Amino acid sequence: MKIAAVQLAPGAEKAANIEAARAAIAAAIAGHRPHLVSLPEMWTCLGGDRATKLAEAETLPPGEPGGAAWHFLSETARRHGIVLHGGSIGERDGERLFNTTLVFGPDGAEIARYRKIHLFDVTTPSGEGYRESALFGAGRLPVVCEAGGVRLGLSICYDVRFPELFLALRRAGAELILIPAAFTAETGRDHWETLVRARAIETQCWVVAAATCGTHQDPKGPRRTWGHSLIVDPWGQVHASLGDAPGIAAAEADLGMLARIRGAMPVIEHRVLC
Repeated sequence: MKIAAVQLAPGAEKAANIEAARAAIAAAIAGHRPHLVSLPEMWTCLGGDRATKLAEAETLPPGEPGGAAWHFLSETARRHGIVLHGGSIGERDGERLFNTTLVFGPDGAEIARYRKIHLFDVTTPSGEGYRESALFGAGRLPVVCEAGGVRLGLSICYDVRFPELFLALRRAGAELILIPAAFTAETGRDHWETLVRARAIETQCWVVAAATCGTHQDPKGPRRTWGHSLIVDPWGQVHASLGDAPGIAAAEADLGMLARIRGAMPVIEHRVLC
């Protein structure tokens, strides 16, 4: 299965971000002919104040179309005949927001959606504070879906620090796990690659981690995200990676590795609760 992870440097204007994503996906298709394309976290609106985030978010009624980003993702998947993992976008539910993943099939139909479970309420070593829960609600359920003949496990950014979620995805049949992210530059420098590779090793899944990069404006000032998108195999080896600029990480995922690695080292069967 050919995979492309698209790294973007979005701002707070959704229309401009959609056009940047459109161009990047077209470049990925032309250059790599992937079966699956993955976008990063909150690529439709990164930064801005509360009013901006609410205005650029989309209502996503179950079983019904959403707004401009939803239609863009659906049409792009259909036009190119790909599985399109929409990273995550802001989902509006009244005055609440959710950080929500959408997955579309080659026919443009929505296959799955997932709301980010773990919210980023932290203070980094420099003293910079983040409080995602001040604006976003938390999801409740892990999600695994089938797309293109592969079982996809869904997660978002800060989820990567919670291995119990990834164990639940593996137990639900995940073969490839997606981790769209807008990881802070400060934490990303020390933790990002280590965490992504660890989740691949312990779940024995392929992991695709598409990330944002660059600097965006937040009410508290400029914020910088780490980038360094990765595609990692079930043994923890990096097959494709990027730096801190927009680009495309592409690789061929050998799904046959799953059976070989899981058969030789059956860690799920060996797992003992302590």
